[in-house]
Amino acid sequence: MKPLCIDLFCGLGGWAEGFLSEGYWVIGFDIEKHDYGFGSYPGQLVLQDVLTLHGSQFKDAAVIVASPPCQKYSYMAMPWKKAKELIRYYEASAERRAELTAMFDACFRIQREASEAAGRHIPLIVENVRGAQRWVGRAKWNFGPFYLWGDVPALMPTAFRIQKFNPDGTAHGQGSWFAISNSKNRGVGQNLDGRKIKESCSPRRWEDLEVKRLRDADNFGWRGSIMREGTSHGTKRKAASAQIAKIPFPLAQHIARVYKPVDTLMYA
Repeated sequence: MKPLCIDLFCGLGGWAEGFLSEGYWVIGFDIEKHDYGFGSYPGQLVLQDVLTLHGSQFKDAAVIVASPPCQKYSYMAMPWKKAKELIRYYEASAERRAELTAMFDACFRIQREASEAAGRHIPLIVENVRGAQRWVGRAKWNFGPFYLWGDVPALMPTAFRIQKFNPDGTAHGQGSWFAISNSKNRGVGQNLDGRKIKESCSPRRWEDLEVKRLRDADNFGWRGSIMREGTSHGTKRKAASAQIAKIPFPLAQHIARVYKPVDTLMYA
């Protein structure tokens, strides 16, 4: 018999891929199907709001993993005026704060109910972003930008280092994680219409700089990337966000190995 993993807020299935590789049976729960043309959820998917689940139905689980939505936590970690206003809004009352952390708290409620029904402790790993710590408490570990709460093992893998790179394949320190900006020419070609700059250049040099400014404008920021296509709620933007938030395979596989039941190891 295969050990069972319950995957809450399962998304694209980053957790599932690691657990399936270790011989688990994985059931994922999400409010929508995340299929953007590059692969659907690899385990058994159930479309249901996690807030409506009762943990007793997961009494046979070997482990529970969860990745609650992180958009608001990430947004409020930004140094923007509206982000700060949103922080004050949620800090104004306990009810609003509880609303903000409802999905995060539901993971631990489900674990508690599952453990009580099983008569044993069922481990839970919850993943989210660094900005969530302000609202749910300090994380026990982080694997790069993936922060973990719950039954985090004492021994964890070393996080990979994100390599910044450019669309042209060159690697520079000021580049973009997702190859969406031009760091080689970062800042070049900007503000070239100033009088002092124009007066300091020969006509030919000024013409060359203008051409370069227009060319670099197409590479600046996210222009031309999938993150700039469609609306903020469009399919392409959601696909890019889901891919960025996907749990790294080494992390998922490590957790799967740690919590794999002893009686299944002899058949691995």
